[in-house]
Amino acid sequence: MTFLRLALPVVLACAMSAAGAEDIDHDDALSLRRSGALLPLQTLLLKVREHYPGATLLEAELERDDGLYIYELEVLTASGQVRELEFNAGNGDLLEDEVDD
Repeated sequence: MTFLRLALPVVLACAMSAAGAEDIDHDDALSLRRSGALLPLQTLLLKVREHYPGATLLEAELERDDGLYIYELEVLTASGQVRELEFNAGNGDLLEDEVDD
């Protein structure tokens, strides 16, 4: 599954930072994942696919905002729309889903 194979390197890039949020580097992300503090990114990508079948991952970031770890995923839907989704990285709850400008 190309979508999943591309996910880990993308999230490890952790490119941009939202105001007030702290980017998590790949070493810390790996440590948090091994400790069980984070769900696997693949779990959240499957949730994205449930909402948007055929979506392609464009960018993934792991951030800490007010003590909460958040996966921020930017995807291109099958209909050509770019969406930004935010998930609680600890429990997988969808926090935000909006069209990206």
